[in-house]
Amino acid sequence: MSEKKRQQQEVVNPLAIAKLLGPSNPKLDHLIRFLNSVRGTDKVLMFIQYWSKIIIWFLQRRSPAGVAISLVKRIQNFSGPVSDFRILLRYYGLLPMVQYMNYLEYNQPPSKIALTIERLQNWANVIYYPLEHIYWLGAHQVIPISEEKTNKIGMWSCRFWASYVILEYGRLVEQYRNLKKRETRLLKRIKAGDIEQHEDPEAEMASIKAERSSMIVNTCINTGYLPLTIHWSLEKSSFPDVLVGVFGGFASVFQIYAAWNAVA
Repeated sequence: MSEKKRQQQEVVNPLAIAKLLGPSNPKLDHLIRFLNSVRGTDKVLMFIQYWSKIIIWFLQRRSPAGVAISLVKRIQNFSGPVSDFRILLRYYGLLPMVQYMNYLEYNQPPSKIALTIERLQNWANVIYYPLEHIYWLGAHQVIPISEEKTNKIGMWSCRFWASYVILEYGRLVEQYRNLKKRETRLLKRIKAGDIEQHEDPEAEMASIKAERSSMIVNTCINTGYLPLTIHWSLEKSSFPDVLVGVFGGFASVFQIYAAWNAVA
């Protein structure tokens, strides 16, 4: 059999269809790195969890009653375990938090205000994580806690999450101010020709641009979280479930974007 004929047969052979991906596939490698990370998997599940609420709202208004009830029930049966799994994925959340608290003290931000804000955020999370875990264990009757106490614990966990989110706006403002000062100083030095040989002003400007882009993404994520944390922090809230889906879904898109870039 000629070499040309053998190669043609290999191309059409369904058992060798993976060969169509080529000898290397950077996009597939990137996707696998993304999904292999806890952060990447969590954000995909977050997307499913919140956008399912919007789909349910749409079905309840556009589909025939019988069809809607059946589909809504199936989606809820899927999104419920997804939400549970996301909480379970955070079982070790305190460990990286303690690690970052240690890192922060030896690598402090340029302003005292930013340092204070981050310290407060860290302590808010230190309290939030155990409360969320206790809430989940109580809600699933793993530990003997009454429903009333379980709901109260869940509400307080969200209040600490809300405090983190509110403080994040202050941290972002401080980050913007410090970034603006850094950019202004660099531009003045470039204009004056006051650049050392070992310095790379283009790389520094690229770093400033990347940090600014990261700030915009974090602001969008935080804006998606804010109404959710306030809603879950209240004993009685009239915030509709579809808006939980809208704001959570909005945050999930930017979370996926950030997690995807983190494993580039």
